[in-house]
Amino acid sequence: MRIALCAGETSGDQLGAGLIEALRQHFPDAQFAGIGGDTMRAAGMDTWFDASELAVMGLAEVLAHLPRLLRLRKQFRQRVLGWQPDVFIGIDAPDFNLGVERWLKQRGVRTVHDVSPSIWAWRQGRAAKIGRSADRVLCLFPMEPPIYAQHGVDARFIGHPLADAIPLQPDREAARAALGEPHNTRILALLPGSRLGEITRMLPTFADAARRLAVDVPGLRILVPAANAQCRAAIDAILGDAPGVRILDGQAQQSMIASDVVLLASGTAALEAMLCKRPMVIGHRISALTYRIVKLLGLLKSAHVSLPNVLAGKTLVPELLQDQCTADNLHRALRHWFTDADAVAALQPQFLTLHETLRCDASARAAAAVAEVLQP
Repeated sequence: MRIALCAGETSGDQLGAGLIEALRQHFPDAQFAGIGGDTMRAAGMDTWFDASELAVMGLAEVLAHLPRLLRLRKQFRQRVLGWQPDVFIGIDAPDFNLGVERWLKQRGVRTVHDVSPSIWAWRQGRAAKIGRSADRVLCLFPMEPPIYAQHGVDARFIGHPLADAIPLQPDREAARAALGEPHNTRILALLPGSRLGEITRMLPTFADAARRLAVDVPGLRILVPAANAQCRAAIDAILGDAPGVRILDGQAQQSMIASDVVLLASGTAALEAMLCKRPMVIGHRISALTYRIVKLLGLLKSAHVSLPNVLAGKTLVPELLQDQCTADNLHRALRHWFTDADAVAALQPQFLTLHETLRCDASARAAAAVAEVLQP
């Protein structure tokens, strides 16, 4: 059995490693090869190219690297075809993987796309296009397969790996001890994003809201995890040595578990905060031009943008977007969570129910779905 895979960033590399381990339960003698990182190599995959070669974000960066990426895609798909795999699995990275999958599928290779793009939020009609690339799509969220079914695409809900990894009842005191934070203080975890553009756009407003909150919550500690060295430098430049603020290298999940409340930009961090069972406020702005285009073309199909609200089908946590994302509004929303213990208590069982829905042993389910595709 030959299984080719392609993962394009750290999160995909981790997903790929879990999938390889689970696939070995079905195919003990299988060979794995393709594009991956250190974690997939450690799981026994032969990496022809490193995942870092695909880790390019932002329009300007993609354009600058486009000739190299096009050469890489051509070399990679030819090598996959020559290797004659039984299946090709593209893990996330849809801009790269869906094109490779479509090319291989047209030449008789079975294809699986692991991690559906967010069709629940943007342009649901993309489901049919994705189906032309993948024989089967693996979905992290339960609302996604019904959208694919409308377009005749085979899609399976497998659950979310984060829901498997994070305990149903995270230990706040242990997280505080690990970070060296006092057990009896009030903590705000502040996550302005993991991209430099997000940090420069969101952090000044977030910091202003946190300063106002510190007046209402004496002794407030503010933890700001930085995703990498570049992010740390950008955060340092904006916050300087602000009182009560501690900038951390990584440790985002520990910071959330240790906190009383989380202030974050929308994205996977909102899902992670929900799984950590922490009340949160979501504040987010995109460029004014992008926002006008999104509104004009009606590209956003969901009533909510944050995953806790999308999964619940109602507003569990405040979303303050674009013009509503002001320091004053964020401050009021944060103060509500710090002062209304009943509201926080009411949130906990709802977050727990959503966590249990997503906790499905995602790697095992993904492997079983791939094994079905491989059955004669």
